[in-house]
Amino acid sequence: MRLFVAVVPPLEVVEDLSEFVEPRRQHPDDDIRWAADEHWHITLAFLGDVPDWKTDELGERLEGAAKRQKPFEAQVTGAGAFPGVPDARVLYAGIRDDTESLSHLAMTTRSAANRAGVMVEGRKFTPHLTLARLRRPLDVTRWVRIFDGYEGPVWTAGSVRLIESRLGEGPGHSAAYTAVGEWDFLG
Repeated sequence: MRLFVAVVPPLEVVEDLSEFVEPRRQHPDDDIRWAADEHWHITLAFLGDVPDWKTDELGERLEGAAKRQKPFEAQVTGAGAFPGVPDARVLYAGIRDDTESLSHLAMTTRSAANRAGVMVEGRKFTPHLTLARLRRPLDVTRWVRIFDGYEGPVWTAGSVRLIESRLGEGPGHSAAYTAVGEWDFLG
């Protein structure tokens, strides 16, 4: 299974952001592939292909990490691009987390996966929601300026999910996501 660990915003947060994004989706540009609302999440750890026999221990260790985490407030606000604004391949909405709980949670879930024998594909953690992927590197300065003004509702993150990603099985040959585990924060 191709897996990742994520925090998923609640429906009201997704709906608010969707209202802001929707007019931009109507902008005709063959180079921009807008992410579906139901795909919005904050990736804590990308695990890649994980053998079925490792998922039980992985789930137990992720549950342990979740039980040590207190619920925290987050907000979708701001924008950016990977690898950078002038040569973007990904346009994203930023996440405000005043307690830096997301960074801590990324570290603990990555550690939990490693202890379960699942190697995490490592990059510096930047909390974000992917809004769009670009077919070729583009300067997205104007898009970042537009999304930089967005401030969504504050919400309380209360759980972490283990999600399976099946490439090409979603709408328009996108990925299909299925939660295979979810653990509440107890901290």
